[in-house]
Amino acid sequence: MKVGIVGDTHLPRFGDRLPAAVREGLRDEAVELILHLGDFTGLEVPALFEALAPLEAVAGNNDPPALVARFGRRKILELAGVRVGLVHGDGRGGTTVSRSLAAFAGEPVDVVCFGHSHQPLCERRDSVWVVNPGSPTDKRRQPRYSYAILEITRGRAAPRLVFFDRR
Repeated sequence: MKVGIVGDTHLPRFGDRLPAAVREGLRDEAVELILHLGDFTGLEVPALFEALAPLEAVAGNNDPPALVARFGRRKILELAGVRVGLVHGDGRGGTTVSRSLAAFAGEPVDVVCFGHSHQPLCERRDSVWVVNPGSPTDKRRQPRYSYAILEITRGRAAPRLVFFDRR
């Protein structure tokens, strides 16, 4: 199974559509599902992803109440035998990574996906993959825009970051 992971799109502030590199990249990867980690910001943004593949998501701190009601703020998905936790990562105290991991403390997850910081990250913390796809539209201080791909084969997760230069 191939899954696209995206967060912090902040549309329409940064445009009225997804960057071509994201649209084409997710299509070329033939993703079966897209995970969005919050801060869509516009009510019309989920439909942009749903035009590419089924969408699962959580809302971020900048999303309107309608998106919070639709997606919630935290969830765990079972994908091809892999438990994937989704959370935006905002809050008080600690770092975005520590808050995101704490959101699933005591619950068995194989992957924790989060956003908020716009800082791409893909690494193992003990037995858990920690994945922040960065942002495909607002790289802030990062050198490049980004999203992630999660490949699941025989119940094993293999996430990777995808970088590009032009929105």
